Amino acid sequence: MAPQSSKFLQNYGFDLVLGSIAAFYVFMAPYTKVEESFNVQAMHDILYHQHHLENYDHLEFPGVVPRTFIGALIVSILASPVILAMNLLHLPKIYSLLQVIRLVLGCIILLTLRFFRIQVRNKFGHQVEAFFVILTALQFHLLFYCTRPLPNILSLGLVNLAYGYSLKGSFYAALKCLIFATIVFRCDMLLLLGPLGLQLLLTKSISLWESLKCGISTALLCIGLTTLVDTIMWKKLVWPEFEVLWFNSVLNRSSEWGTHSFHWYFTSALPAPCLQHILSLGVFLDRRILSYILPVFLFVLLYSKLPHKELRFIISSVPIFNLSAAIAANRIYNNRKKSLWKLLYFCLLGLLLISLGCTIITFMASYNNYPSGYGLKHLHQIGHSTNDTDEQWVHIDPSQILIEEFRWRNFTFLITEHSNIEGFKCLFAINGFSKIHLQSGLPPISLVEEPKVFILGNIKSEYVITRNWPGCS
Repeated sequence: MAPQSSKFLQNYGFDLVLGSIAAFYVFMAPYTKVEESFNVQAMHDILYHQHHLENYDHLEFPGVVPRTFIGALIVSILASPVILAMNLLHLPKIYSLLQVIRLVLGCIILLTLRFFRIQVRNKFGHQVEAFFVILTALQFHLLFYCTRPLPNILSLGLVNLAYGYSLKGSFYAALKCLIFATIVFRCDMLLLLGPLGLQLLLTKSISLWESLKCGISTALLCIGLTTLVDTIMWKKLVWPEFEVLWFNSVLNRSSEWGTHSFHWYFTSALPAPCLQHILSLGVFLDRRILSYILPVFLFVLLYSKLPHKELRFIISSVPIFNLSAAIAANRIYNNRKKSLWKLLYFCLLGLLLISLGCTIITFMASYNNYPSGYGLKHLHQIGHSTNDTDEQWVHIDPSQILIEEFRWRNFTFLITEHSNIEGFKCLFAINGFSKIHLQSGLPPISLVEEPKVFILGNIKSEYVITRNWPGCS
């Protein structure tokens, strides 16, 4: 029995470690942001409305640009047996949406990361694989994001496969994965596909004619698939990622959501999840990694030209940067008994501890970064504690409020960023993460919270006026 368990841990131990951390993030921070709303709602509609498309949310609230249903369909199909069991047990629907589908998505992404990791082991050895897992586990963003139903994460799974196929030497398979990711999930993966394809052509790893045949045939199949599926779901002829490309790149409308400086990805975004990328001197310690990291570096560099920047846009670069760091860490570890390398070894240990500290701080900030979710949960708890059976309407305002809208809508509660709205009284406030404060003494860092959302009650509602509320002062 012991040898079997030992063999199981040898084969799947790393997966259990990474999966446990990702699951911990799911249960501790179950709520989602507005950019995740389309896929969350799409999965809900697929699981609960099924073929009744007229009840689907996106037809009434389409969003700024259409998104593909293919990712939502895949995750929903895989999650459906668990959802069916939960429905038979009469468990709350919110658990299926905020936990089960995210856990299923996380399993998909981590399985693709496992494929990449196995190719790392085959090419660079077991120790490099171990350091890759350590670095990934000690970082926050990759494992936190891997369960988030974002188009970036859906494409990350295919990018992981592409990285793995590249290490394996199956270059055409890698190109097919990136083409699928580009056409179906994230058009910006073209910025990774281009440099990688060009490098493979220049190094004669692929031929021009075969790559054209492979690229054109795969692209046509992917366009046909996404157009077929999404035309049915959106009830109009549509290729979602083409519209996203036009909106973000041609019209450059994405800058309306904020801008950052050209160097932001290199000076702020990447060091945040990957402090150990200081160890990217792996490029200089093992020349084999250069051909893999160069296209990814160019991907981040090209993406830097777009004014609107978010870490999730370049999250697919993290596995390769981690591989480079793992190679450097492995080289330092193997030479740790030599005088010069001993200093680097202590620096390595220090960086790992710093990364762990940064991950803890970032997790605590993220835990307190979903005030609307906690506000809605608090309202549910109040409703259950009073055994009230009357139907109450809650409006969650994602951005700016149109005051006139609420003069004719009979909402009982509003969850909003504004503390004063005509016809409503402020019942209580929910604090959220504001900033990090450095202080003398222990701990040296504290998280500053401030009111982020306010729960307002309709002054005409008997439910509101007959109860005592904490207030917002």
